[in-house]
Amino acid sequence: MTLAGFPDAAPLAGLAGGVLIGLAAALMLLGLGRIAGVSGLAAKAVGLGGSGIGRSAAWMFVIGLPLGALVVLLVAGGIDASFADPLTLVVAGLLVGIGTRMGSGCTSGHGVCGVSRLSARSLVATLTFMAAGIATVAVMNAMGMEVLS
Repeated sequence: MTLAGFPDAAPLAGLAGGVLIGLAAALMLLGLGRIAGVSGLAAKAVGLGGSGIGRSAAWMFVIGLPLGALVVLLVAGGIDASFADPLTLVVAGLLVGIGTRMGSGCTSGHGVCGVSRLSARSLVATLTFMAAGIATVAVMNAMGMEVLS
């Protein structure tokens, strides 16, 4: 299935992914009493986080993210993907990490779990994330960097 104007879109795959993310978040909340915020779990795994889930469980969650991607890659028989150079990825990762600490969470914690709980703080954070992303793309496009064509 394709969408008019978006030939590379995969709405059914997106729907399936969204359902799986929601299911994982619900299972984590119901099973462990913990919000499935990736930045908080990653911080806990490396010893920077606070209370809540144990470090071993946090490590299982963090390790499960790339393992899940590997399973999809193996099942799909290879996916054509391109990435920025390693230095750009490292700098971008550090900036995202700093931003998640400043914003007390990431898009998974605020956008998926917080918004579904109608948390005012998460609603504001998610709107801020989206506005910053839109502004970044607009500025990059204005500078001729053609983020979206």
